[in-house]
Order: sequence, then C-alpha cells, then structure tokens
Amino acid sequence: MFIVACLLLPVVAVLLYGMDRVEDWLIRAPRSARPAHTRHLRLIPGGKAGPADRAQTGREESDAA
Repeated sequence: MFIVACLLLPVVAVLLYGMDRVEDWLIRAPRSARPAHTRHLRLIPGGKAGPADRAQTGREESDAA
C-alpha cells in the first residue's frame, strides 16, 4: 500500500497543479478589445457620405444605359 501511495503522489501533484492553472485561466479577465481601424476601403465614390461630385471623379454625364 505504501508503494501505491508513493506512485500516486506525483500524479496527484501534477493533477492539482494543472487544475490550478486551468482555474486561473478561466477566472482571469478577458483581454481588452483591439481598436478598430479608422480607414475602410470605399469601393463606391462617396460611400456613406453621399454621391461624389462630378469634378472629383473626372467623369462626364452620359445618357448611355
């Protein structure tokens, strides 16, 4: 019985250490969110700001469909 206790002691020690680390990992506060990028790709001239001026785009108005 003494031999079994001596063999189980390292296993129990590793188990307790591992559970302590997991508990600390679960309890700690989440990291702060990463800041959003201020510049976004705008594929449509003007984007959310509204239609772009004709002078800015360099295009002429046409009646083509």
